[in-house]
Amino acid sequence: MNFFEHQAQAHRESKKLLFLFVLAVIAIVVAVNGTLALLWLWSKGMHAAGSFTYPRGFFLTNTAVTLLFIVGGTLFEMARLKDGGDAVAQMAGGRLVQPDSRDIQERRLLNIVEEMALAAGIACPRVYVMDEEDAINAFAAGYHQNEAVVAVTRGTLSRLSRDELQGVIGHEFSHILNGDMRMNVKLIGVLFGIQMLASLGQHLMEWGARMGGSRSRDEKGPSLQLMMILLGVALFVIGYIGIFFGRLIKSAVSRQREFLADASAVQFTRNPDGIGGALRKIGGLTRENKCGSRIKNPNAEQLSHMFLGAARPNLLSGLFATHPPIATRLQRLYGRNVELLDAGELPPEIDEAAAMGAAVAGFAPNSAKAQMPAAIAVSTTSFHPEYGYQTAKSSVDMPFANKLSVPATASITRPVAASIPSEIVQAARDPKAASALVYALLLDRSDAASFQIQLDILRQAIPAQCALVSLLHEMTETMSASMRLPVLDLATPALKLLSAEQAQQLLGIAARLIAADQVVTQAEFVLQTVLQRRLSSQAGRDVKVKYAGLHQLPAETALLVSLMASTEFGLEQAEQRFQTALDSMPELSLGAARFVPLAKVDYFEVKQALDKLQQLAPLAKPFLIRLMLKASGKELSTAGADLLRSVCAALDAPVPEVVSASYTSVPAL
Repeated sequence: MNFFEHQAQAHRESKKLLFLFVLAVIAIVVAVNGTLALLWLWSKGMHAAGSFTYPRGFFLTNTAVTLLFIVGGTLFEMARLKDGGDAVAQMAGGRLVQPDSRDIQERRLLNIVEEMALAAGIACPRVYVMDEEDAINAFAAGYHQNEAVVAVTRGTLSRLSRDELQGVIGHEFSHILNGDMRMNVKLIGVLFGIQMLASLGQHLMEWGARMGGSRSRDEKGPSLQLMMILLGVALFVIGYIGIFFGRLIKSAVSRQREFLADASAVQFTRNPDGIGGALRKIGGLTRENKCGSRIKNPNAEQLSHMFLGAARPNLLSGLFATHPPIATRLQRLYGRNVELLDAGELPPEIDEAAAMGAAVAGFAPNSAKAQMPAAIAVSTTSFHPEYGYQTAKSSVDMPFANKLSVPATASITRPVAASIPSEIVQAARDPKAASALVYALLLDRSDAASFQIQLDILRQAIPAQCALVSLLHEMTETMSASMRLPVLDLATPALKLLSAEQAQQLLGIAARLIAADQVVTQAEFVLQTVLQRRLSSQAGRDVKVKYAGLHQLPAETALLVSLMASTEFGLEQAEQRFQTALDSMPELSLGAARFVPLAKVDYFEVKQALDKLQQLAPLAKPFLIRLMLKASGKELSTAGADLLRSVCAALDAPVPEVVSASYTSVPAL
């Protein structure tokens, strides 16, 4: 099942979710009205029941208040989770791991996340560690794959080998790439709403218990304290209707996806003993504490559908289990019964300790190692008059380099024509240096006058960083052009550490650097599109579906397909490729689409087109990507691959394998 089919299934499941939610609300409203009616009768004396009438609007008021709690609670929780993965990770008690962390276990985790993100062609997710959780568990969260976070327990870091940790991260990347995260985050809000009555009932019982129980002789019926306690008990019991439906919904949505994620983890790592070993250790730890994936955080029930394994012992098996049994998952992975493994804590791995200073090891732990310098070294002849700064090592402020005292290693898992310099990798992990790296990627020496304007912009806006920008620009000029976007992917976690004001400043300076020559090139447009998608104030927010198909956006579709054809071919052949692409998919009803010559392409209009195309239904998006691939011919140039990657980033869609394969190298991480 590919990403878009999975998204379509998620939308179908959303309808199922909505149906179960409405059913739960109706059941709760009926139960609340029935319970309050009985309590009212009892409080007034059962002897008067024959002639008793309820106050005007009694049932309407009960219904309105109940709906206010449920719907209001759902909307409140969804608003609280508007920032997606970071909000969820913090709910689970996660601590953000700094991209340049020197803790050996954290470095190993960051390395694995980086290597998988770069292989998948998506922004590197932010990483959280749940320090208080000693069991083995993990989850991925977020609304979009380029805005995801990955969180693991401390037990996952200390009890799993590198291969097993790779398997766990591969499992979570399946949820990222298959689009499971959006449904999971929405489910949190829905469950919060329908389970609020149980929480209210619990509070009423506590308040009633603290009240005085005495009353005067003239009072009839039960005391206020008893009424409050009974009402609390009733609401708590009724609230379990919400919990019942919540677990039913979670079990319906979650279990099959775990099988898919396990299989995908094997595909990503090419090692069944990775995720298999992790699951075997969860099973082994379960023999000791009844739940090897137990989460102690109070929000564990609410988040249980997101985790790698069952968060609570009572969710291990049965109709309402959020995850398939470990034995069943292992049977599917290995095709046979396998023994469970001891899950004791492991000593830090020596190779990972050596890799603390730089980038990550590759998928094969035992692959060849190559030494890389730990800090940026600058030639003594690197004086740049156009910058007006001496870039000798002693004069450049490189806070990120000062932390890197341990030599680094690199593992190469496939032949590469070029690699990202280790100094660039270092810079990508520090927020200030990552910002300088972005500016360095946007500098262009091809036009001396425009280049001078760019330098003046930097001197005015960020004088203290100019020397570092100069140094990094010198390095990026020698780097393969196909590495520009992977470098940006690698720098994303560090850039997300910038404050909102700093991020806006970066985007503003980037826009000024691009506008220096009064012309927007495609390479500049691509970088700016990806930056905007990841750092703007709306980054990570959910986007509503507005358009059912490309037939509703023929002009926008034509513009993107025309740009793709013009990127790969000259004018005459580009128009032919455009028409060939449209003719290959007549079912899209794009007869009104017309070729747009490159000379008439306005990148502001391209941006507006992408904003609309982002609101397409999930199953409509792959048709646009297929049209662009059809228009590109058999082989993709670096410019064509970059354009498609930026379009995928704008659409929150995965990068096609043919695009990933077109890059000549991956970082030697």
